[in-house]
Parts: sequence; C-alpha cells; structure tokens
Amino acid sequence: MTRKGNNKMTEIFRRPKIGVLLIEAERFRELGDGTVRGTYAVRKDEETASYIKKIEEFADVVYPGPVWERDGAERAARLFYNEGVDCVAAGFLSWAEDFAWIRFLRELPPMPLFFMSVVRDSLSITDTNDEDQFIDFLSAGALVGFQEASGSFRRFDRPMSDMAIGTLDEVTEKLKVFSAAARVRSTLRRSRISLLSCFNEAMWATYLDPYNLFMKMGPEIHFLSISELVNEINVTSDETVAGIVKELTSEHEVYPNVDMAKLDASVRASYAMEQIAAKADTDLLVLNDIDTVLFREVGLRPGFAPTSYDLPLVTVPEGDIGGGLATYILHALTGRRSNFIEPFYIDHARGAFVAGHAGPNDYRDPEGRMIIARDERFAKSGWKYAGAPFAWYVFPEGEKTMLHMSEKNGRMKMVTTVVDCLPTKHYLASYSHADFAPRGMSPEELFARIGACGVTQHYGIAPGDVTAELEALAHMLDIDFYRI
Repeated sequence: MTRKGNNKMTEIFRRPKIGVLLIEAERFRELGDGTVRGTYAVRKDEETASYIKKIEEFADVVYPGPVWERDGAERAARLFYNEGVDCVAAGFLSWAEDFAWIRFLRELPPMPLFFMSVVRDSLSITDTNDEDQFIDFLSAGALVGFQEASGSFRRFDRPMSDMAIGTLDEVTEKLKVFSAAARVRSTLRRSRISLLSCFNEAMWATYLDPYNLFMKMGPEIHFLSISELVNEINVTSDETVAGIVKELTSEHEVYPNVDMAKLDASVRASYAMEQIAAKADTDLLVLNDIDTVLFREVGLRPGFAPTSYDLPLVTVPEGDIGGGLATYILHALTGRRSNFIEPFYIDHARGAFVAGHAGPNDYRDPEGRMIIARDERFAKSGWKYAGAPFAWYVFPEGEKTMLHMSEKNGRMKMVTTVVDCLPTKHYLASYSHADFAPRGMSPEELFARIGACGVTQHYGIAPGDVTAELEALAHMLDIDFYRI
C-alpha cells in the first residue's frame, strides 16, 4: 500500500490522546514551607506525577501544568483543542477556588470530558496540630473539590461527559474505557466510507442518511462506480495478480475443483477494488456484492479482500453501511481483525446458533482457518466467472463482541452482546461461518431480546469484550444503545 495507507493503519490503532487538567488551590500554594513533606505545591507536584505516570500506561498525555487561576484554565482549553486531544480528564486535587473550573467548562470546545476524583489508598492524619499533618489534611481534600466542582459540572451539562471517584487504579481503569471510546470518536470524524456502488435494493432496512451520518457520527460517504472498478481491473498487471495468488496458494489449502483462471479473476477484481478504494482515501469499503450490474460487468464478486496482510481497509458485503460501521468500529476498538456476520439459524439441541456471510470477509487472522474454494452458490449461474473461488473462512474461536448498527427515525442505534465462537469445521459452502453460543441465556432468548430492539440481520464481530467501550462511544455520539 501507499505511504498514506500506512498512516491510516497508525491512526486506527494509535493510543488515545488525553488532555489532563488538574486544579489546585492558589491560597494553599506556599503553605507548609519547612515541613517534612514540603509545601502544598510540592506535594501536589508529586501527586500529579503519579497520575500522569499511571495514565501514560495506556495513553499519550497533554499536560499544561497545574491550574491555579482563570488564565491557566483558558490556556489549557486552547492547548487541548490545538493538540487535538481525544478527551480531557479533569479534577480538583483538593478544595480550590472554582472560578478557574467554571471558566474551563465554558471555554473548552465540544469534546469528551471525564471528571474524576482520586481517593488516596491510605492516610496517616492523626493530629493536625502538627503543621506537616495539617498541610496533608488540606492536600487530602479532593473530596471537597469533587463535590464543589460537581455542581458546575452538572449545571453546564456538557454532552459527551462522564465522572468517576475512586482509587487511582479504579479511576484510571474507567478513564481507559472512556478514552478508548473517545479515540474511536476522533477516528470516525476523520474516516471515509466508500460505497461500491449503491445501496442494497433487496434490503431497504439497511438504508441510512449519509448527511445525518456525517453530521452526528463523523464519517463521510463516497460513491464508487462499477466502471471505475472495471477500468482498474483492466490496468492491473498479471505480475501483481500472480504474486497475490502465489502467496495465497502457498499458505492455504486449495480445493481440487477450483478453476485457476477464475482464481486469477477473483484476485484481480479484489485487488482492483482495493485500489479504487485507496484512491478515494477509503477506510471502510461497503460493497454491494449482490448488485446484478457488478456480476454483469465484472462477472463475479471479489472474494479475496484483503489481498495483503497490512492493508488498512475494512471491507464488508451487501451494501450495508450500518453493518460496515459496526465491523469498522469493532476493528478500531479492539485493534484486531473483525468480521461481518448474519445469524442463519438456531441449533436448539446444542444451545447454539450458526452465523456467517457470503462475499468478502477478512480472513487474515492466523487463528482462523481459510480454504480457497468455489463459490458454490453461483457456480451454476450464467455469469462469466460462475463459481469463481473465494476465501472460505471459519472464524477464530473464543470470546466475541457482536454489534449491530442501523438507523431509525434519524437516530443511529447500537445493539450489542458478548458470545462465544465455538470450534467449527468448514461445512457451510459459499459462506464464511462459525457456530456461536450466547452467554447466560438460550439463543431463543438472545434473539427475542435483540429483535425487540429492532434490528436488521447484520452484525460485526471482533475478539474480546468491548461492550463498555461501545456504551461510552454511543453516549459520546448520542446514539441509542442496547446491551443484551
């Protein structure tokens, strides 16, 4: 891929960038001079250093120094905006004058704000007649500052905000979730979706409003044409195709009935599709792979995306932008490969359900298993490359977050749950697939509860449980959220 592509890979997997605002009491600053543990300011510097060190374990930090007065609050707000932080973590380190905080709440441009108060793990205040202990008493008063600041925090009622109080470990664990969601919010605002080439006329429920999506969530949508794809296919070199085919066939089983000329055609179309997406600076490619124009002009649906391991592009089928967003967001949150699925049927006797999808699906996770096989579903069709092979993939087993996204009455929604992907052999011809089991309920109950939320049949899946991050992201984006 191009250098721009590598930058995209860096963007989607980068660490969160957090602005840290810590407010201290000006009237306490020089108190404690000559005591064993030094002045209030010295003690707060040590406390601040421990906060920053802890946050830097999972994020890049922008810290303007302690805030004592109004001008410091204004400078911090400007700095955080100019540095492009994903969110701000703010708190009082003790009681402090509140005018700096109130000015900060007013001046900070719209961005996620995490209001925090850290409780010390232990205290040794036994006699505040001792000046050193008295200064420690003043320094330990973060609870006073938290209560004082909470009124203005709620009075401004800024969107995209949350709060936490607890030990440093407890607070930063919540901040870690919040900042991960904030990072993905920033990523979405810089993202481009390309639709090739139209909405899916067989499934109207997948339609959504591109303008509304851009305004509320961030990604802009571009429309690619089949003619662009055909032109790119025609200029893709035989050497490029041969190199990809060699890599695929050397690493994966090839079924005996695969037509090698049709394999070349499928790889060529897949590579060409990725090239026109790259020229449009695309992050998420949504292919309407059941469009008859695609089959008439190209003769197949591209079956080997991604054609390279490090391609910074998520590709999904069936023209479903909501399903694509779910898959893309999971990819961005987990830093792992994500897949696009459609639950097919419930295996009542096993307490499981079977899900997968035809068309392109990321098969590059080494923990999954891919076979180069004919697309049996279209093998007897009249298209030029009928039965052209594709990456027949069984998803890796283990814990998965399953996410649906669609639009209802101008509002986007997320419906999410955690399931287990079970050990599965290849058995559903033409569909990448696996068997799944819900947690804590039967498949019937799971889908009854999902259906009550109102969904389509498409979901993204990715390794791990990121439902807390999804809930935080939904709050930031002001979209409806349902956790099953």
